[in-house]
Amino acid sequence: MSGLEAHLETGVTTTCRCWALTRRDGVVMGFTDHDRELVFDGIAFRPDTGLSALALQQTTGLSVDNTEALGALSDAAIREADIEAGRYDGADLRAWLVNWQDVAARQLLFRGTIGELRRAGGAFEAELRGLTDALNVPMGRVYQKSCSAVLGDRDCTFDLETPGYVSEREVEEIEGNRVFRFAGMGGFDEGWFRHGVIRVQSGAAAGLVGLIKRDRSEGAGRVIELWHPLRAEVASGDALRIEAGCDKRMVTCQIKFGNLLNFQGFPDIPGDDWTITDPTKSPRLDGRSRRR
Repeated sequence: MSGLEAHLETGVTTTCRCWALTRRDGVVMGFTDHDRELVFDGIAFRPDTGLSALALQQTTGLSVDNTEALGALSDAAIREADIEAGRYDGADLRAWLVNWQDVAARQLLFRGTIGELRRAGGAFEAELRGLTDALNVPMGRVYQKSCSAVLGDRDCTFDLETPGYVSEREVEEIEGNRVFRFAGMGGFDEGWFRHGVIRVQSGAAAGLVGLIKRDRSEGAGRVIELWHPLRAEVASGDALRIEAGCDKRMVTCQIKFGNLLNFQGFPDIPGDDWTITDPTKSPRLDGRSRRR
């Protein structure tokens, strides 16, 4: 019998709940509904966050365990600006039942991730998703003309540290956390970074990533525009890492990156009209519209 089980058998218990939250940027935070700080596993679980949880629903089979966590927003713990920036999206969370008189007597009750997170009136409400939620993710390979890999991932294998594919510089001018203007970007052709990413390395938006929609020249300068604004304030002088983009075409993989052997698309796959057509004398059946 474990220490916690023996304690519960006594009928007079001194238990509380503790939560450990690990964000994707590596920040670890501890919370408890006890009235004093508890420490175990190298984590300090703080009582001043107002965090609490609703009843945990756990079932057998492959259904998703779920619960919700409620808490107060504060500068000392969970800040509204960090929620807005998406820093808690997909964060890992563990929950224990703990004997606060002997923290070695504890039981892990839940492990999962944060799903939908809502905030209002100085408080937040977070949906917690169990480990079986990952089983809802579609698996398998998509057969399509364009490449299905992400530039630099294990399927693509291209090394972005290769000279000429990354520009590290500071923010010069920015509009709406979306449009970056630079005095010049020598050594990189216009459009080189289109479909690439901007990674913010310092400042309030450190750790955030934006997808590049356009990369164009403007006079002697350069303009890089994101699809969506970054979800935290970016200021002049913040450090950026700008990575080259790939439009997923075979010719781009071959000429721009010299990585054709790892191309993950199927450029010669028949188009939809080829698979459903009746016999015809048409010389081209590749899915494109025909001009008459």
